[in-house]
Amino acid sequence: MKKNDIVTAVIENIGSNCEGIVKVDGIVCFVPFSLIGEKVVFKVLKVKKNIAFCKLLDVLTPSDDRVRPLCPIFTKCGGCQMQHLKVKNQLKFKSNIIKDCFKKIAGLDVLIEPPIKNENEYFYRNKIQLPVRETENGNVIGFFRENSHRIIETDKCYIQEPFSENLINAFKIFIKKSEISCYNELTNKGLLKHIVARNVCGKLLIVVVINGSEFPYKNLLIEILSSYFKEFSLILNENTLNNNVILGEKFTVIYGDGVYYFEELGLKYPVYPQSFIQVNNYIKNKLYSCVLKLLNLDENTTVIDAYSGAGVMTALFSKHCKKAIGIEIVKEAVKCADELKIANNLTDKMFNYCSPCEDILPNIIEKERAESNNISVVLDPPRKGCDNKVLSAILKSMPNKIVYIACSPQSLARDVGILMGSLKWVDGELKKVNVDNYNYKIEKVIPFDMFTHTKHIETVVCLTRVNHNI
Repeated sequence: MKKNDIVTAVIENIGSNCEGIVKVDGIVCFVPFSLIGEKVVFKVLKVKKNIAFCKLLDVLTPSDDRVRPLCPIFTKCGGCQMQHLKVKNQLKFKSNIIKDCFKKIAGLDVLIEPPIKNENEYFYRNKIQLPVRETENGNVIGFFRENSHRIIETDKCYIQEPFSENLINAFKIFIKKSEISCYNELTNKGLLKHIVARNVCGKLLIVVVINGSEFPYKNLLIEILSSYFKEFSLILNENTLNNNVILGEKFTVIYGDGVYYFEELGLKYPVYPQSFIQVNNYIKNKLYSCVLKLLNLDENTTVIDAYSGAGVMTALFSKHCKKAIGIEIVKEAVKCADELKIANNLTDKMFNYCSPCEDILPNIIEKERAESNNISVVLDPPRKGCDNKVLSAILKSMPNKIVYIACSPQSLARDVGILMGSLKWVDGELKKVNVDNYNYKIEKVIPFDMFTHTKHIETVVCLTRVNHNI
């Protein structure tokens, strides 16, 4: 098998990135957008040892699970990987991925609870990030093709909330009327670089990312946006670096308040352009309520909310326990958390720290263990998972309960394996080990369909300490 070969075969399995898999002449072929049992025609794009990466050309025998994608640029844009599969089967697939990761990575057999379904299959994301680029065909707004920086132009995204269509239209008109220069990655020139927007209870926070410090077109842009949206804030963000980071450090509000407030779950909290808020409001509330229920808090419990972001969960916990401690590395997020505790009269029960979690968690746990024997830890780390210092500090103190929230089944399985004791570092290498008694018992593994039609899944795991006499 070689590059540009055209192959006909029947798909045998599905990979972790939702691609079809079939073995042909000893070569494992990955064919995106194909399903198990389908007879397909594909083109070989790249062969590396015994693996081939391929492009689907035709489906000769469709699966009964295949549906017609709603989006016309599905398979081109990198945002969705599963619009061709019935949603109920997407959830089955994602649940199996979680189960397989626990087994293969951590050596653990786990029972997966029925996934919490999304209220809306489409139009559910409250935040959009749009690259703007100068191309040989003119200036375009769209999304990057998966694993590339080639832009697929679009007028509408079917998993974004409806505001996004008007936003794209407004900026296309603005680019044409202003004749503003758009960013070119090859030359690192051009002013308009990205558009980032979030819907906060019907009000938009719109960030214009520029490759410079001056933006002479603000009045025209405000005028055009005002014809589409009743209430919005316009914020300028400067990012002159040629890298994969969207936002720079400097934000300047040029129209509106620059901050809006969510009110939910008995809390009122500020949302800034740089705030981390889950992109799916319905699933976010389901997830937060579930975590609170799993913790089963009382006035004798201290909750440590590691990787606490803007402090929403920390505040939620503090209303039901002795005190809640949030740890977050992003200075702006901690500022939001401090505002939140004041706005909700939680100053005596909610405490926020700005630091890398691995640097201060060990001391916080040691201090709280000396004051109270009842400690629960909530872990909500980035995709790469927890730093090993964080896991070591937890294992040293053995809190009564751990709730882990993860967007990566792989890092989740690894970290839970370390906490359980089925994975240990041996000569600098993480290895599966046989143990008679685990450190913790897995009470629940619950998937949340935060990202319908994509390969991503949010998962909540609840662990309770086995030996309660420690």
